[in-house]
Amino acid sequence: MKSEKEKMIAGEPYYANEKELTALRLHAQRSCHRYNQIDPKHHKERKAIIRGLFGSTGKMFCIEQPFYCDYGFNITVGENFFSNYHLTILDCAPVKIGNNVMFGPNVAIYTVGHPIHADLRNTGIEYALPVSIGDNVWIGGNTVINPNVTIGENTVIGSGSVVTKDIPANVIAVGNPCRVLREITEEDKIWVRK
Repeated sequence: MKSEKEKMIAGEPYYANEKELTALRLHAQRSCHRYNQIDPKHHKERKAIIRGLFGSTGKMFCIEQPFYCDYGFNITVGENFFSNYHLTILDCAPVKIGNNVMFGPNVAIYTVGHPIHADLRNTGIEYALPVSIGDNVWIGGNTVINPNVTIGENTVIGSGSVVTKDIPANVIAVGNPCRVLREITEEDKIWVRK
């Protein structure tokens, strides 16, 4: 018989108020609390906490304080990851973030969902579906990424977007719900400040 943790990671319905999951969330909350209290100049100490919390990290990464997550062990970040202030990742399912990814402030990634019908929702049952973000992606500030979303490599998500469905590679996408605005082209290599 599967544990609630195993069900959660497998994308099956589970009960989050179970003892093991409650203890794992408390561990993550305490780690985030320690991380958020460290003097910003102590880079090594900050990185050590994140490395101990996440499933894996690249050698170079920066997550500005404050940072919050549900479990931590379901989060993997590639090389050269940067997140601005107030990143929140509800990582009940795996969250995979590629290399050279940048997040603006107040980005939120949600893998957890709840039943639509109140009778089921009131039982405390939940489900979680993964999020995957490809290499070289830039996520603008105040963006929300919902469960079961993949964002393709080299894509830019505009500020304030709510990503509810997969976004392909090499595009600019914006809005609520987030939609593809256009493809990224060679002309975008010409950077002119207007």
